[in-house]
Amino acid sequence: MSKSYPTDLTDEQWELLSVLIPPINLGCRPRRVDLRGVISAIFYVLCAGCPWRMLPNDFPKWQTV
Repeated sequence: MSKSYPTDLTDEQWELLSVLIPPINLGCRPRRVDLRGVISAIFYVLCAGCPWRMLPNDFPKWQTV
């Protein structure tokens, strides 16, 4: 993400949340999307009250989030 938003996670917040995300198993495909960006996008939609399709382009695609 290039622009910062008030709903962006701090490093400390991301550290707390990242331990709840399951690791990638051996033999699985690597993730193609930044999970921190996905979580930040979810917080943006929840706080701003905007529809998913109106998610700013700085976040991952709305279909992914």
